[in-house]
Amino acid sequence: MQFGIFSVGDVTMDPTTGRTPTEAERIQAMVRIALKAEEVGLDVFATGEHHNPPFVPSSPTTMLGYVAAQTEKLVLSTSTTLITTNDPVKIAEDFAMLQHLAGGRVDVMMGRGNTGPVYPWFGKDIRDGIPLAVENYHLLRRLWREQRVDWEGKFRTPLQGFTATPAPLDGTPPFVWHGSIRSPEIAEQAAYYGDGFFHNNIFWDQQHTRQMVNLYRRRFEHYGHGAAEQAIVGLGGQVFMAETEAEAKRIFRPYFDNAPVYGHGPSMEDFTELTPLTVGTPEQVIERTLGFADNIGDYQRQLFLMDHAGLPLDMVLDQLEILGKEVVPVLRKEFEARRPAGVPSDPPTHASLVAAGPDAPHHLVEPARERVLAEKN
Repeated sequence: MQFGIFSVGDVTMDPTTGRTPTEAERIQAMVRIALKAEEVGLDVFATGEHHNPPFVPSSPTTMLGYVAAQTEKLVLSTSTTLITTNDPVKIAEDFAMLQHLAGGRVDVMMGRGNTGPVYPWFGKDIRDGIPLAVENYHLLRRLWREQRVDWEGKFRTPLQGFTATPAPLDGTPPFVWHGSIRSPEIAEQAAYYGDGFFHNNIFWDQQHTRQMVNLYRRRFEHYGHGAAEQAIVGLGGQVFMAETEAEAKRIFRPYFDNAPVYGHGPSMEDFTELTPLTVGTPEQVIERTLGFADNIGDYQRQLFLMDHAGLPLDMVLDQLEILGKEVVPVLRKEFEARRPAGVPSDPPTHASLVAAGPDAPHHLVEPARERVLAEKN
């Protein structure tokens, strides 16, 4: 099972000191956090994409390429790449280039984005969010899998004999996750193509998360990619740890109370009861995280949000030390001990996709459609 961290890259005042980091400091902090993730034995670092204050990661592939040059094993991903407002041609070329630079240590998470004003900044309309996600992603798959693309759609100019450069490393496109909090259409999209589905698992209760994941699993099986329990699932989560629960709550409370997303709302106690946020000891984090699989079934990737809400860099690095040394080794052992035979331990990687060969379903634009046509013939 893969474990890692994801960052939204917010620039938030530290409520205990009143100091707000500069954008330069926050960007460098994200790099330090990624390097620390590899140092403590985590598998994945994922950065969000945002184009509005108070966030800084507007160019994920730039950051991930910089991190790739300083790491050896870390899988580099996004959380998320905006499939709605980005040009699929640019996504295809940027991530293929990143694949080459990182030696294949790349996958990508697609998402719609839920910040309304961002859409018109890129010439789009948020009311077209779902159709944009569907059309743009289908074009992206073709750009990564066909040498010459002739294409005409609703939301961009046609392409005639277009070749995206560079081609994906080893002729193998990156594995794709589809991230969604609340859109069943995105779970359906992930299932149709046999891609992974990632639920950020931060703001919603367990019932909602279970419904979204189970929808994806059912449709994954419906489209013939394997049994429902073999579908590739990832979850997010947020934790803060200390030697005692009381100490963890004392330290984290001012950050929770002033967080740009959930601050000034429910109390920390109510929020931790209703959502997967865990503020306590490493043992409590282990117990709570293992419970995620009781809710949605055995899954393949767990990412934690560790650097949100103005937490200073030194504190985040300390949290990563605890996560990597005390929490993740136990979770790896316990998750694998309970995993049924036939359920994948890890999501696909570049190496596993290359090993599967050029005739594997991953190389088809529409695996489900091609399977049906083959059966008819």
